Amino acid sequence: METYIKINKSATAPQVYDWNSINWRKIYKYVKKLRQRIFHAEQLGQTRKVRKLQRLMIRSKANLLLSIKRVTQINKGKRTAGIDKMIIIDDNERIKLYNLIKNYNVKSIKVKPAKRTYIPKKNGKLRPLGIPIIKDRIYQNIVKNALEPQWESRFESISYGFRPKRSAQDAREQLFLKLRRGTKRQWIFEGDFKGCFDNLNHDYMISCLDNFPYKKTIVEWLKAGYIDNEAFNETITGTPQGGIISPLLANIALHGMEEELGVRYKKSTQGYYLDSNSIGIVKYADDFVILCKTKEEAKSMYDRLKPYLEKRGLALADEKTKVTHISDGFDFLSFNVRQYKTIRGMVLLIKPSKDSVKKAKQKIREVFIKYRGEQIGIIINKLNPIIRGIGNYWSSSVSKETFKAIDYYIWTKVKRYLKVLHPNKPWKWIIKKYFSKDIHGISTSKWLLTDKSIKNCQLIKMIWIPIIRYQLIKYKNSPDDKTLEEYFMKRDEKEFKRNNILSRQKLAKKCKHQCRICNQSLFSEENLKINQVVPKVLGGKNVYRNFEILHENCYDQHQKLLIKYGGNSQLSKIKKFFDDRQIEPSSKEGMKLMKEQFKRFKYNC
Repeated sequence: METYIKINKSATAPQVYDWNSINWRKIYKYVKKLRQRIFHAEQLGQTRKVRKLQRLMIRSKANLLLSIKRVTQINKGKRTAGIDKMIIIDDNERIKLYNLIKNYNVKSIKVKPAKRTYIPKKNGKLRPLGIPIIKDRIYQNIVKNALEPQWESRFESISYGFRPKRSAQDAREQLFLKLRRGTKRQWIFEGDFKGCFDNLNHDYMISCLDNFPYKKTIVEWLKAGYIDNEAFNETITGTPQGGIISPLLANIALHGMEEELGVRYKKSTQGYYLDSNSIGIVKYADDFVILCKTKEEAKSMYDRLKPYLEKRGLALADEKTKVTHISDGFDFLSFNVRQYKTIRGMVLLIKPSKDSVKKAKQKIREVFIKYRGEQIGIIINKLNPIIRGIGNYWSSSVSKETFKAIDYYIWTKVKRYLKVLHPNKPWKWIIKKYFSKDIHGISTSKWLLTDKSIKNCQLIKMIWIPIIRYQLIKYKNSPDDKTLEEYFMKRDEKEFKRNNILSRQKLAKKCKHQCRICNQSLFSEENLKINQVVPKVLGGKNVYRNFEILHENCYDQHQKLLIKYGGNSQLSKIKKFFDDRQIEPSSKEGMKLMKEQFKRFKYNC
């Protein structure tokens, strides 16, 4: 076997010459354990130990490697350049970058201004984004891994935006629990901060980081300014949207609303619950609602919030802040929350809001416009992920009627598209060419759009997506709590089932919902790919038992190594290993041995 890169087993100082030689399993494990130690020390009030562990995290080369991977491979903005126009797109560039900055000192880095760009908002206005350069994004992720677990132990249980393993569905489910039948909190104070990210007070944010050893660097990021139309602008307030650490800093600054408004909890054998005489709050980033018993109490929130807002340099957005009765309903995070009068009494229903339905139809319409005149298979392959994505987001609410409405809307668009595609053909001819029975075996419908020239290419229906109630995250539970690893593993399994088709669910169950290469949960922001356990060069067959599901980056790493050693004697040795034992590589026993052989030859450990 030709010389291959051997990884130093100390994850804090790996010797890296080839990006694909990195054992991400060890890297992830080291950073995760260090985060857990910071979280635990903060819970125990061990301030000095927290600072010591944070320094260790920021100096860690494992944290640096993980940050480079996140910024250049995983994050959605990986191909967006800062003012230096630099992007990292291949493995050789990642290695060069690592070797260039591996001896970094976060306290002495030279911070560059962000690049100002604009994206459209729902109301037609533009949202300003500040895009830091690649290096600053990497350093920000390094600092975030040190600062986030400390604050995860402090954050309020009702805060759900931009936090690990907390989502908009959690916020919506929390609302349902606090407003369901029998509640006395029927008056809603709908709140929204005016330009939250742009107006947060720097002095207040810095005061919250009093014991953090690298707060001066955070100050430099806050004061770095931005370049807009080739002109430099200072940043006196706010934290730029687009920076990796910005959402965390915003959450830190917004922390403390419950304490300011006097929210009270009681403890029971089953955990904590809201005091019956207390107001309730649900917060997602800069959107929040306060649940009150009377209209007067709800209106008093304008004055009661003033001290909280003044400290942080914020103000309420007049057009979005109002007091509403639950029977009139209100929109929150693309859902409409409202109590309806029925024969059995008042019932709370949470449905997709009119704006979110309108936005979904617009997204579908854009596909038909963009791919006008293309083969129907292209339309199907573009629409199916949109239908699944929107349907899965709505699937834990009362949305069956909305699903039917979207399906009917798609049907009208398909019908019009086919008539334009074949203007001189009769409708019977179009039906025979493009419609067939359900190949998935879910329904008995014969009117499903199908491209018969492509295998298994058929348009799905949103109505097929089952309505499954979402499981709310418990109180202050955090993935940085070592004692809750099994709890979050089970949650990830449930969410993976909700968000993936049956074939992927079966493959994920085989590997216990973890990626074989990096040993991380398959339910994450990373894309997934199907891989052959036994490759074709070793006699692998296209059968179900020979497939597995991996993260996209792990799949790429796996394939590059196979290509690199495809003509090498190493693969011949593996093949001989199976021939000598008369074991079929694609058998259950063979695949288990194959994984062990690949582990040895890939990482040389």
